[in-house]
Amino acid sequence: MMKLNLKYMAASALGALALAGAATADDASERYVAENANNVLQTLNDPALDADSRTAAFERYMDQFTDLNAVSNFVIGRYARTFTEAELEEYREAFRAYALAVYESELDRYRGERVEVTGSYDRTPRDSIVNTRIPREDGQAMDVRWRVLNRDGEYQVVDVALNIEGNLLWLAIEQRAQFLALLDRTNGSADALIAKIREMTSDLESSREVESAFDALETSDAPSN
Repeated sequence: MMKLNLKYMAASALGALALAGAATADDASERYVAENANNVLQTLNDPALDADSRTAAFERYMDQFTDLNAVSNFVIGRYARTFTEAELEEYREAFRAYALAVYESELDRYRGERVEVTGSYDRTPRDSIVNTRIPREDGQAMDVRWRVLNRDGEYQVVDVALNIEGNLLWLAIEQRAQFLALLDRTNGSADALIAKIREMTSDLESSREVESAFDALETSDAPSN
């Protein structure tokens, strides 16, 4: 799991509070999140899919649902203008793999029956936050927020806020904090950033494999009726 950055968590929380009184977002943003977030959740919950098939289906949905190129530019800030075209292409490829691994790993912890929209507000006429909750079988409900951009009627998610270790954390903002700190330390080295992203992706995939192995072991050990 990503390390938490309290400074950026606090900034995110304050920003959300400041916008709490803003106007309700348009119905299309809410419908977009409700439909697509439920498709993502159903993919994660589908017992007919093995791990590889589930990941492949999840990635297809997230590629459509989220604008990963926009997110990848955001998280490196001014450095997006200093990378060569070849470096930027290699970075975006590495970032896509990492972002999808993060989203799958974190959203997998939110397994439930459905995603329910609980409200929304506009940051600007084309930039909205949609609030949702995911009821779970254990009676708990998890809050998830989605930042949605409307580009001439085309909607896409550009950030997701998840409840991680008791804190509502915007993933792209946390990634931006980590990546900019690394780039600042390495004089803007694209190679150093790409290597670090690939290392983090490998760590996430290894962690998922261990969790899947434990889940399979618990299932095999469970008493049959």
